[in-house]
Amino acid sequence: MGRKSAKESKTPCNEPFEPLPVEIKTPATAVLLLSSPEEDILVKACEVIRTFAEKGDENKVSLLGLGALEPLCRLINHSNKLVRGNAFTALGIMATNGNVSSALKKQNAIPSIIEKLSLQEDTVLHEFATLCLASLSVDFLSRVQIFENNGLPPLISLLSSSDPDVKKNSLEIISNLVQDYKSRQAVHEFGGVPPLLELLKSEFPVIQHLALKTLRCVTADKDARGAFRNESGFEKLVDILHNKEFSDLHVEALQVVSNCLCDREAVEQIHSDGGLARLMDFVLASNIPEIQSTAVKCLTRVAQSSESCKVLHEQEAEKVLTELLSVADAGVKASACRAVAAMSVHPPSKDDFRDLGCIPAVVQLLSSENLEVREAATQTLSALTQNNQPNSLAVFEAGGHEVLVQQLDGSCPVSVASSAATLCNMAGEELIRSSILSRGGMQALAEPLKSKDPQVLISATRCVAALACDAEARAKLQRAGGLQLLVNLLQSNDREVLHGACFAVNVCASDKSSAVEMCKFGALETLQEISQSANRRNHFSDVAIISLLDSNLPVKFSLTGQLTSADIITGGFYDAGKVCSGQRVRTLEELFTEPVNQHRPIILVGPTAEGADLPEEKQTNQSESATSIKKDRGTQRKKNEEVKRDDESSAEKPRSAADDVSLQMLVKKAKEAIFPVSDETEQCAALGRLVSEAMGGAVEVEKLHEFPWVLHLSELKFQLGSNVIPIGLISKGIYCHRALLFKYLADCIEMSCTLVRGEYNRAWNQVVLFTENPSNRSLSQPRRYIVDLMHQPGALLAVGTPAALQYQTI
Repeated sequence: MGRKSAKESKTPCNEPFEPLPVEIKTPATAVLLLSSPEEDILVKACEVIRTFAEKGDENKVSLLGLGALEPLCRLINHSNKLVRGNAFTALGIMATNGNVSSALKKQNAIPSIIEKLSLQEDTVLHEFATLCLASLSVDFLSRVQIFENNGLPPLISLLSSSDPDVKKNSLEIISNLVQDYKSRQAVHEFGGVPPLLELLKSEFPVIQHLALKTLRCVTADKDARGAFRNESGFEKLVDILHNKEFSDLHVEALQVVSNCLCDREAVEQIHSDGGLARLMDFVLASNIPEIQSTAVKCLTRVAQSSESCKVLHEQEAEKVLTELLSVADAGVKASACRAVAAMSVHPPSKDDFRDLGCIPAVVQLLSSENLEVREAATQTLSALTQNNQPNSLAVFEAGGHEVLVQQLDGSCPVSVASSAATLCNMAGEELIRSSILSRGGMQALAEPLKSKDPQVLISATRCVAALACDAEARAKLQRAGGLQLLVNLLQSNDREVLHGACFAVNVCASDKSSAVEMCKFGALETLQEISQSANRRNHFSDVAIISLLDSNLPVKFSLTGQLTSADIITGGFYDAGKVCSGQRVRTLEELFTEPVNQHRPIILVGPTAEGADLPEEKQTNQSESATSIKKDRGTQRKKNEEVKRDDESSAEKPRSAADDVSLQMLVKKAKEAIFPVSDETEQCAALGRLVSEAMGGAVEVEKLHEFPWVLHLSELKFQLGSNVIPIGLISKGIYCHRALLFKYLADCIEMSCTLVRGEYNRAWNQVVLFTENPSNRSLSQPRRYIVDLMHQPGALLAVGTPAALQYQTI
């Protein structure tokens, strides 16, 4: 058999290839075919993938795993319209799965998708392109990418599409985008408000809901609200509210209304158009709690402006809100309470609420089982009673103060703060204040003073200041540990808390007991630190320091070295010596417990309050020591008849720290010697001589170094076994002892004088005398004098003269 020729075996190159039908049985095959150069194959593969993806999320994830995403993203840019459309359809359906959507972000497909949103493209393509973006726009970074690629303008254009699915998808994307501030502004700038309002007429509820949701975000922008008003947006929303068929839209519509009522201009326009009256009617007409609650929140938003409050007042909103306080739903009650609180900034509204019986209704809500209602009720009472005593009295008559005191121990910071604020507002009336205190109001405030919440602390400190008007109230706070808590709050870095604490300390420092207690806790040192701080110093801290010092004269004298004529020395005063600013002055009780040392003695003036500051053991020891001093001096008197008479008399007197009998006798002598004398100059001179005589008599300047006052005080310290020496036991005193005794005796007989500490144990007293014309002081010029108690007892040295300066500096 012969061979075939080459010509016979060759197939012609122009012979046509017969088409073969392609049967795709697996998704993997379909994915492989997405890379085919044949357009018909691509169309068929995309259709198969779409059909497979529509059957569930598992199929979508399976296609993702097979690598379908990348070729589909490539095919949406195909030149063939049908391929492009089918690719978008498959991609859009797959993108509804979260895993696919996350993977799609990495493909950087958003710019390509946005390009296909032009009006020249097919509606089907629009539908699935927007479906892709709707899935992607849930993510923040994707929203940013859509915005930066100018996705908003075409999306806003598509809101007018004839296809409801395109509208719905576009709305969903815009609704996600406007969660960001820039997009909200852009929607208004690109004319998005009118088409959004137009979509409220849609026959599809989902589109209406999405339109309202988007408008709620968009109208948070002031300019957008202006466009909303210009398009009669409020009227359209009110129409929806009055249409019972749209009851499912009412809550969202009210949320948009709430935004629109932020602006005073909008409120006035809506009011003039009758829209506000229609809204008030709607509040009462609705019987759905959620809708009522949201509607009342709209009124609360209106009431944020005092001018808008006037508009609500004209619409008699007080009556509507008072009625809502009695409804069954807790949410409505809470919303009504907040609206009442907001409207209470308008004084006429406060009065109307009282006349309408609102206050008893709110007081009743204080006992509600619902925490939100109780919280809102306390806030409402705080607002109603602020600067309004009639309302405070109405709360009192309804028994509200009793419940408010109980709520001070609550766990809700808002309720505790509002309760304290309300009690503070009410405490201006003495009757109410007394009732609050009788029910343990002051003791109950101790717990809020431990709070970490700034608003609780602010309200609690102010309430303490309002209640601490009398000694009994301050004593209750002290027993409850409240004074130390107030002192602790002086360390606060919160400006308002610090101011409140300083103010409360100032009020509580009105009596000696509280002032001493707070000084013991370091109040004075802390306040001095505050006064040195440029940032923390305030008027209240300055006043608090003055109050503490004025009520704690021993500390004032140690720190400032001066007592004015208004500073009256009483029993229990002691001179602890000069102390530097910031250094703590120890209490008398602490000083008594210290062992005898080489430092200067502490001079105690007058009996302590029933020996309260003196430990019992020390009282006994000092009493025994005083008796011993008496016996020793009696023996010395018998052996030496030349002992001065003042030494003899002082030695015969029984003395103790708790009961300085010698000092009491000096007070008696001073009264007997001074009261019969009418001339003020002679009174000062006579008292000066009496003090000098009690303290060792006159001492010549040249012999001052021979005066044995140091040895005398050392002996007393040793014999008493204490560093604290009652001033009545001192029979050899120097300038500082004599000036202190003069001040005490002068205060006892109501003679005005000061006490000034100098250097090196110097001290002196200044008196003001009208010496030229005592009978007509209006024609006399007052002059200040220093009373000589050391060298020429009773001599009056005019301040500023060489003699006075020499007395102060010798």
